Amino acid sequence: MKKGLLLLVLAVSSCQAVHRVSDTAAVLFGDEVVARVGDHKLFRSELAGYIPAGASSEDSLALAQQYIHSWAEELLFLDMAEAQLSKEEKNVDKELEEYRRTLLKYRYEERYINERLDTLITDAEVRNYYEAHADRFTLARPLLKTRYMVIPADSRNLRTIRELMGSDDAMDAIAADSLAFTAAVRYADSSDSWMDALLLARELGTDEESMMKALKNKFIEFKGDDGNLRVAYVVDLVKKGEPAPLEYCADRIRDIILSARKHELVSGLEQELLSDARNKEKFVIY
Repeated sequence: MKKGLLLLVLAVSSCQAVHRVSDTAAVLFGDEVVARVGDHKLFRSELAGYIPAGASSEDSLALAQQYIHSWAEELLFLDMAEAQLSKEEKNVDKELEEYRRTLLKYRYEERYINERLDTLITDAEVRNYYEAHADRFTLARPLLKTRYMVIPADSRNLRTIRELMGSDDAMDAIAADSLAFTAAVRYADSSDSWMDALLLARELGTDEESMMKALKNKFIEFKGDDGNLRVAYVVDLVKKGEPAPLEYCADRIRDIILSARKHELVSGLEQELLSDARNKEKFVIY
């Protein structure tokens, strides 16, 4: 396959022949044939749009080779299909017409929705939906608001940072962040937003179950395989099986409400079209 797959005359050969020009793009532009698969030919000019301006000689060559191989593989598959499939199998008129209809329908629906969709969703609407469907937001995993860090177990600042990050005073939280900047390997304050327990476990380099078992008196603390201590202070917690807080679900609820409005618009359009067609006798069932 390698022997007969491609007859490559790449820009790099020209490049080396013409004073080893470093700007490969200069020799990629043109209409010389750079590759052939059966009766199909690929010209240099077709590569021009694929090679970004300012690319190095090496990058240009790599991108050109990537494009040529993809082009060749696609045409080899096409030629094989043309040769091996029966006339009936190669007839795709029905599929193309179905795709055309689906695409046109989708495009019109999209325009119709964009022209009529009310995208304004009030906080009251979000809250009403949340309260009416609270069971849909039951948590599969805990949610936490935390401050957490990875710090050498022998750090002389460990105790101070630990005390500061566990304080309810905003200034103490700022001080913890400032001190951890130089003392900790990593420090993050996520006390203002909910974090999935699985994500926090990944941040701390453990699994969710082990992490939650390590939770005592609002602190999660354990040593990692690297010898560093993982410390997290849990500002707030919503347990597995409880409804997620409204603020955590708000964006999802807005998407649900928008989706319902779109569905309502499309359903109304379908009914309107059928009704209008019947009234004008454009649609008749015999």
